[in-house]
Amino acid sequence: MKDFNLFMSQLSETNVTLESFTDFDKVSRNVASISIKLNQLNYLLGKTNLREAVSELFEENPNTFNVLDILVAVRSSDNKKVLNDEYSPVFVQSYFTDVDSICEFIEKTGLAEIFSSKRVTNLVDYVFGVEVGLDTNARKNRGGNIMATAVAKKFADAGVVFRTEVNSTEFSEITALGADLKRFDFVIATENKTYLIETNYYNRGGSKLNETARAYSDIAPKINQYPQYEFVWITDGQGWHSAKNKLEEAYAIIPRVYNLTSISEFIEDIKQF
Repeated sequence: MKDFNLFMSQLSETNVTLESFTDFDKVSRNVASISIKLNQLNYLLGKTNLREAVSELFEENPNTFNVLDILVAVRSSDNKKVLNDEYSPVFVQSYFTDVDSICEFIEKTGLAEIFSSKRVTNLVDYVFGVEVGLDTNARKNRGGNIMATAVAKKFADAGVVFRTEVNSTEFSEITALGADLKRFDFVIATENKTYLIETNYYNRGGSKLNETARAYSDIAPKINQYPQYEFVWITDGQGWHSAKNKLEEAYAIIPRVYNLTSISEFIEDIKQF
């Protein structure tokens, strides 16, 4: 019999590993891709007349300034907007088109003082640090990958045959899912039933947890109405304590909800077939 309080007590403390802190290979690639322009911008360091230096560098290569945004921890690919003096939203990149706008960006962001004081001596090294900081935003995705790896290992160790990253289009019989494309983390097929499995891990709380619980509460009945299919949700992490009520609702709706401790029960069930 399902026991929600037991389920909550089994939630693991963390799934963070030392390897998950920073992807230094990615950081190095990101820095290398703009290192030439960063080295050119080094020309501005220590200059007492920044406008004159900007003008000289702009005349030499105006594209050099396209990487200024990373110096304030903003990626060009984000297409971030800010309010100008007229309180109208403009793209950050729009400041890099002429000397006046570049100087305005440098002054108002505080980079002018950083440049002139030489508190930074090499922008390539500086951006390496910025990239390490920005990479912390990717830890959440790495946490999900760690969870998937842990689940896969438990299946493999138990001799369970599974597939990963399987599109819902393979299961045309499940018309209740509609036209939306769904990719299941794992699929396990036994003689009697095919299990469509989603996994996730939450170290911290947030609105995403409630959204996930609602989404799976909706999708599970749609799949489970077909006798040959069943939806399985494997989730874990202390973050669920902040969304306990919504998780409890989902736990009551979805017959098969497991964590990294109780997953052994699921494995024992399917190994009987």
